[in-house]
Amino acid sequence: MFVEQRFPLLKIFLWSLVLCFCGGVTAATNDLKATYLRCEYKVDPVIDAPSPRLSWILKSQRKQQTQTAYRILVASTPNKLSTQLADLWDSKKVLSDKTFQIEYKGAPLKSRQICYWKVMSWDKNDVPGEWSKYARWEMGLLDTADWKGQWIGLDLTALGKDSIYHLPPAPYLRKTVVLKDGIKKARLYVTALGLYEFYINGARIGKDFLTPGWTDYNKRVYYQAYDVTSNLHSGNNAIGSILSYGWYAGYIGYAILVKNPQVKSFYGKVPALLAQLEIEYNNGETQTITSDSKWKANYGPIEQTDILQGEFYNAGKEFVGWTLPTYNESGWKAVEIIQKENRTIECYPGNPVQVTQNLKPLSIKAGDKGSYLFDMGQNFAGIIKLWVKGSAGDTLLLRYGEMLNPDGTLMTANLRMARATDRYILRGDPDGEVWSPRFTYHGFRYVEATGLRQQPDETSITGLVLGSTTPDAGSFQCSNSMINQLYQNIVWTQRANFVDIPTDCPQRDERLGWTGDAQIYVSSATLNKDISAFFTKWLVDLNDAQLSNGAYPDYAPFPPIRATDAFSPGWMEAGIICAYEIFRTYGDTRIIQKFWPNMEKFMEFLQQRSGGRYFFAERSFDDIVPKGGFGDWLSIGKKTAPDMLATMYFGYTASMMAEMAEGIDNHDRAIYYNELARRIKSAFLKHYVLPNGEMKCDIAEYAKDRTYSDEQGELSGNTQTAYANAIYMRMLPDSLIPSAGERLDKLVKENNGFLSTGFLGVKALLPALSKTGHTQTAYKLLLNTGYPSWGYEIENGATTIWERWNSYTRNEGFVAGMNSFSHYSFGSICEWLFQNVGGIKSDGPAYKRIIIKPEIPEGGIASAKASLNTMNGEVVSSWKIKKNMLFLEVKIPVNTTADIQIPTQNYNTVSINGEKHGKVSALYASSVENGYVSIKVGSGNYTFSSEIKK
Repeated sequence: MFVEQRFPLLKIFLWSLVLCFCGGVTAATNDLKATYLRCEYKVDPVIDAPSPRLSWILKSQRKQQTQTAYRILVASTPNKLSTQLADLWDSKKVLSDKTFQIEYKGAPLKSRQICYWKVMSWDKNDVPGEWSKYARWEMGLLDTADWKGQWIGLDLTALGKDSIYHLPPAPYLRKTVVLKDGIKKARLYVTALGLYEFYINGARIGKDFLTPGWTDYNKRVYYQAYDVTSNLHSGNNAIGSILSYGWYAGYIGYAILVKNPQVKSFYGKVPALLAQLEIEYNNGETQTITSDSKWKANYGPIEQTDILQGEFYNAGKEFVGWTLPTYNESGWKAVEIIQKENRTIECYPGNPVQVTQNLKPLSIKAGDKGSYLFDMGQNFAGIIKLWVKGSAGDTLLLRYGEMLNPDGTLMTANLRMARATDRYILRGDPDGEVWSPRFTYHGFRYVEATGLRQQPDETSITGLVLGSTTPDAGSFQCSNSMINQLYQNIVWTQRANFVDIPTDCPQRDERLGWTGDAQIYVSSATLNKDISAFFTKWLVDLNDAQLSNGAYPDYAPFPPIRATDAFSPGWMEAGIICAYEIFRTYGDTRIIQKFWPNMEKFMEFLQQRSGGRYFFAERSFDDIVPKGGFGDWLSIGKKTAPDMLATMYFGYTASMMAEMAEGIDNHDRAIYYNELARRIKSAFLKHYVLPNGEMKCDIAEYAKDRTYSDEQGELSGNTQTAYANAIYMRMLPDSLIPSAGERLDKLVKENNGFLSTGFLGVKALLPALSKTGHTQTAYKLLLNTGYPSWGYEIENGATTIWERWNSYTRNEGFVAGMNSFSHYSFGSICEWLFQNVGGIKSDGPAYKRIIIKPEIPEGGIASAKASLNTMNGEVVSSWKIKKNMLFLEVKIPVNTTADIQIPTQNYNTVSINGEKHGKVSALYASSVENGYVSIKVGSGNYTFSSEIKK
């Protein structure tokens, strides 16, 4: 704590010292101002939360600035945003330093209501600042009864044509409506069972793709809301939609590959539209137009459409002008009313999928049989925009791949049963034709185009990068180009797999929300992007998918694409771990309260599984496939005993439950889970750890079932993954942590300085080494370029993170079958890059208390910079080494405190903003421990230097 906080009587005196130290300002004014106003994590959103949460970030030029109070005004119009007229809520002056997750407590909110709000903060001297600029939110349709329309569509199931895939054409729906003069406001509320695009008077509405997103459609479906006031006019107007089968009725995952009895249409067979257009006129009248039996339907140019298989488009069949009111629809038929059982309809809570970047090809090479190969230079998820000239009927085939075969041809073996092919048949426009697929996406770096009649150039194909529009949060860079490329690979892989849900891969016949991948990577994900809204959405999917026994499933949403898919240790804990990370990163307690019953049900499942013994003995999970679970998936060499890992996750999640219970002031359950965690750790030590700290398992017990060795390889407790997780998850007493670190370090060195961890081990490996004093070993693992390592991938041209360490090796080439080159699990090293190299950590929820503690390598990196936008503002840690000196620059946001831990060989050489530490120590609490000088500061920019080498 600061001196002024510890000794209040010295506050005025010390504040004057701070003013002098900071350059001098008068204490009578307050430059504290709220910016970046958000509601439910979004800027000016449409929501349906009845008590939305408000957040803002404070800016100030003064050091050690804090908020002591706030006042929020909410009104029905901007003109009423005053202390006298605010008609929805005036919080009055609230004594609090809180600036996020503040629940609206005003007048009850109604469907369609628009709310305007602003906030003012008082600084640490109780001086009020300026009011913020106003922001807004809009309420969606809060009640199912608000929906007046019908689900409409056109059953084209019988028209599916293909020797392997059953892919009917896409339904087109339209209607002409008459509107009066004086349109004041118009809103479109729209959703689909399947996917949709909506059009009004020739214009596509919105920029979103793959709407309304993937859910368990039997339980809920999301809708989007659009302001379409400018798209409408008096008189005749045309409204229309194109539907696709999407996740609702299309192909999902590897169902064909595993010969599942059902391979598509897991939720329904016929896509359907539900739409509601609401118009308000200047005279106060309203008009509502809905999807109903009066719409017309047809099928035409989109001959085949599927997320996994791709899209076939015949431009010769286009309905020219079908989205305009002048179009003659006499040849169209009446829509079908698709009777659907009741399901929850909610406003989409996540980040919409949109085009986030355009890519031009790096090179174009001619291939065999008139094909051309476009190298986009980056592996990504998305689609292409095609520009082409040719004759009517010319057919262009587009295939996609992440890598090239040794002979330079497109490598598609890893796509398995995903066709991942688009086809475009030209209409013969002499001015050229532009086309992009609508309802599919691919994971690729290379595009093979066959059927071009003329030499292509860089304008022929543009890559459109698709992904959920999660805002940027962090950045990392250093003096080592390979590490910079690694970080970019991590970010690109996250972008490619955060497409409505956190998928495992974007290219092959899978693209599922695997829970093991998600829980391993979620902490790293928060450091790159603001995933608050994205995971708010997916955690609903995950809890909707919770199994009847309480376990969370292998993936979510969880359609029955393989009978043996169920749950697995290290995967099923995602329901606890992901919720915990959202709580820790964003201070979100509502997500805990919402899913607390589900999480408790899961913990009860674990206790029942343990049989009251508080650990999982060998072969405790014989009943699942694979036996024991997926374990340390895709590790190298000896496999870590899966039940040992299951026990560690049991203890780990119990500790998280205790912390989350405290977060929601449920103290009784916090006590309960702390005691549960203690018992689990005690049982773990007794069964899996020898008195000298060596970890072991009963190999003979596993040997009784031959399938364990067949599927898992040789099982052991003495592995990198075992020690790393035991240290990282705090499963060992303090007395055994040093010896566990020594054993971990020894195992790395015995493996010639290389890692051997899989999905469940890689995240913990480097942090565990750092925690136990082996940071230089961790840096050596980071800087490796031999096999297996992150650097090996980069040496071989990787622009994303590979699924397997041996996805490609020079000696053996490509691994057949399950092999993705865009798989984020091994990118969980990102956590260590930010927290240990950059040195940014949160001491408690939401970076309210910050720790800056960079770990300096002995070589390989001479400088590094990490920045992170938190709920409180931007944190920056930037260091560089010059000769024997370390220079550290730090930015701490307003309304937070930080413990700056500066590595040094000599306490007396430490300086702060150019002043020797001793001269200004009265302003900062400080201490010296384990080669670091710890200095407590408040907000502001600081420069430190210290001697780190003699």
